[in-house]
Amino acid sequence: MKIAIPLIENLGKESRISDHFGRAPYFGLIEYNGNYELEIIENPLVVHKPGEVPTFMKENGINLVIAKGMGERGYLILKKFGIEVIRGANGTIDEIMTLFKENKLKDIEFHNHHEHHNHEHHHGHNHEHPQHK
Repeated sequence: MKIAIPLIENLGKESRISDHFGRAPYFGLIEYNGNYELEIIENPLVVHKPGEVPTFMKENGINLVIAKGMGERGYLILKKFGIEVIRGANGTIDEIMTLFKENKLKDIEFHNHHEHHNHEHHHGHNHEHPQHK
């Protein structure tokens, strides 16, 4: 199985996952068969058009992407390509792969709060806000 993890740094197995999938400066490409071998590459598509990063994953034979955050379009394109996705992961490659090996990683939809938060507080419901004196 071949796994890709977006990274913010190139520190081997101690590299930390990036908040963003497509804009991560590096990708950890992992050959997994109970143990794992890691290759870290620079992301050639930091600046990209929609669909380019999922296509890059497909062309590199990736079976699974483990990410922290990911846009819905990228998620849907990866799934269309038959690539599994686990979102909501955190930590270093070694920590993430330990959880993966123990089957403790679950896909959790991860939202940037400033993208999806504002609409929740402007529906005319004032009961959550303090009274003005």
